[in-house]
Amino acid sequence: MLGDVLLITEKHRNAATEIINHVLKIEKDKIIICISGESGSGKSELSHCIGKDLVKKYGIPAKILHSDNYYKIHPHIRNRWRIENGIENVVGLNEIDWEKLNQNVDDFLNSRVSRMPCIDLVPDDIDELITDFSKIKVLIIDGLYAININKSDLNIFIDLTYHETKKAQACRGKEATDDTRWAILEQEHKAVLSIKNKSHIIINKDYSVSCIK
Repeated sequence: MLGDVLLITEKHRNAATEIINHVLKIEKDKIIICISGESGSGKSELSHCIGKDLVKKYGIPAKILHSDNYYKIHPHIRNRWRIENGIENVVGLNEIDWEKLNQNVDDFLNSRVSRMPCIDLVPDDIDELITDFSKIKVLIIDGLYAININKSDLNIFIDLTYHETKKAQACRGKEATDDTRWAILEQEHKAVLSIKNKSHIIINKDYSVSCIK
């Protein structure tokens, strides 16, 4: 997302280095990496470190795609819509436009020029990003539910809950931390845990890296 605040530390860089060692073993022309975890867990920071190192250290063209850009409901009205329809009923995987997201993933796999939504956090509005995927070898998709994508080659799950990332959320200041926000985070917590079993790699609470598949 445009205007996002990244809080990159040594733990993100170290985890990225370990993950890239796994990526380099994947013998495919096009590679998809997905990173999931709860709000404030460091998904954007980790994807940035992985993408930057692939490009700068290994000369491998990489692109980051944020699945948070694919919500069906416009950010201006999303929270109101959630409240009106019941946070416990609507917050979760079904909020994402999987058809559009999978179309852009297919564009990557088939080296097409693709038009993708992109949230600009300054006006909190939706722009459009155009990318020529013929130039990209590695697509890194991050977001709460990113590992739900079926065509991923490497699924990474950051095992930190929103209770443990309150400081990071406050520092980034993307959304108000009121009762509504905490109710949303609780529902997201349940939804994120429901897809944890799709993980190949777990980033532990101390940001050490564990392979499970």
